[in-house]
Amino acid sequence: MDQDEALTTVDNIVTQFNTYEDFLDSQITTLDLYYLEDEGLARQLVELGYRGTGEVVKREDFEARKAAIEIARLAERTQKKTLTSAGKDLHDNFLKALAVREEDNRSGKVSSVIFIRDKNSHGQEVSGYIDYAHRLKTEDFEVYFSGKKRLLPRPTDMSFYNWDSHIAVWNSTPNYQVIADNPEGLLFKYKRDRKILNVDPKEVNIPVGETPEHRTAESKGVSNR
Repeated sequence: MDQDEALTTVDNIVTQFNTYEDFLDSQITTLDLYYLEDEGLARQLVELGYRGTGEVVKREDFEARKAAIEIARLAERTQKKTLTSAGKDLHDNFLKALAVREEDNRSGKVSSVIFIRDKNSHGQEVSGYIDYAHRLKTEDFEVYFSGKKRLLPRPTDMSFYNWDSHIAVWNSTPNYQVIADNPEGLLFKYKRDRKILNVDPKEVNIPVGETPEHRTAESKGVSNR
């Protein structure tokens, strides 16, 4: 049995039994108890591999996998609770696209760059690129998914341009390095795998339901490439 098969076997046992003692008891027959006349001794023999009707699993392996599975379960539950898009009745296609990507951006499976060109509260036209994962960590998106506020680029985002005042700003983020002096246009280098993300509209595939004014481009983590 290779390592993956052994791990699968332990996981199946851990899922089936609440305690290690329950697992040991499942390996003891009535005939074992008749001859041994001691339940504790019967359990010890199963644990050592001398008696039993199934796989031999060490106590430390059982308890370690039990703890790991419980930690993963709690982490998944916590992750689901933190999704600000959960339970929202979204009609806007752009918000739907953000909702689909929220969990993966929070977990680090995917890193999305959002482009927005819109008008701010002063009627000025602004545009910019937003590091979605970074914004999720530094801002409460409840106001956006609930429709109380529109998501707009800021001077603190990866890029920001005010078409009225002609103010242009670029900022690197924890996830991306901004390359602004490229003759072909703005580029972003993903810091985890150092690959370049070209956000040129001709290079970016716009998913169904999004528009050129509201679009996302993804860069997956190393483990997902």
